[in-house]
Amino acid sequence: MAEAAMAGSDGLWQKVRDEAQRSANADPVFGKAVAGAILAHDDFAAALADLIGRRLASNATERMRFMAFCRAAFRGEPDLIEAAGRDLLAIARRDPAVADLLPPLLHYKGYIALRAWRVSNWLWRHDHRDAALLFQNEASNLLQVSIHPTASIGSAVYLDHATGIVIGADVVVGDDVTILQNVSIGRSSELPARSPRIGCGVYIGAGASILGDISIGDLAKIGAGTVVTSDVPAGCTAVGNPARLTNCPESALAA
Repeated sequence: MAEAAMAGSDGLWQKVRDEAQRSANADPVFGKAVAGAILAHDDFAAALADLIGRRLASNATERMRFMAFCRAAFRGEPDLIEAAGRDLLAIARRDPAVADLLPPLLHYKGYIALRAWRVSNWLWRHDHRDAALLFQNEASNLLQVSIHPTASIGSAVYLDHATGIVIGADVVVGDDVTILQNVSIGRSSELPARSPRIGCGVYIGAGASILGDISIGDLAKIGAGTVVTSDVPAGCTAVGNPARLTNCPESALAA
């Protein structure tokens, strides 16, 4: 219940500000950075726009341009801020190394890459396609995470470590999914050229590849280095190259 209440942007923003103030008081040197990134802003949306601008831009002019696009997206679709809160809470819930919300907000590039993708997706859906591709390109260059603007990604998603993640056009990713580094999800070279559909609560280990017109069922697990080119039923674990299924629930085996 406490997490549900905090997931609202106002409650979460207050907790982030409280953490930032404590950090600033404890370390005056780091406190200057925290003040600029968090305490100088009136709300979560403003802080997110600034963080995205800082990470993707190479100069002040580019930073202002990225921030303007972010602000337009956040005004046009307030649910993007709610999704940002759920994604941040998902990190705190799943990563045993995280005790507070401030460190992943400021330092986890997977979190910022997902924020940049959510803006790029909004831009694409509102016919600002060159701007959408600019966000994808800069996130790929600077954060080593490439997510096509036409992908569909749910909330409470955690890109853990994140380096080398590629999510292609029209891929669908459900809620509560965890994706580790060097994962590729996209179309295969064979026809039909539809993209993978990832269910809710799926865990995808480092270096896995999920390719083609396939479905990964809810709560499935994809082992590190696994190459998946056919459906994985809900609740099953897929390992190896090519993938083989293990630990399937009886309902999946019966189907």
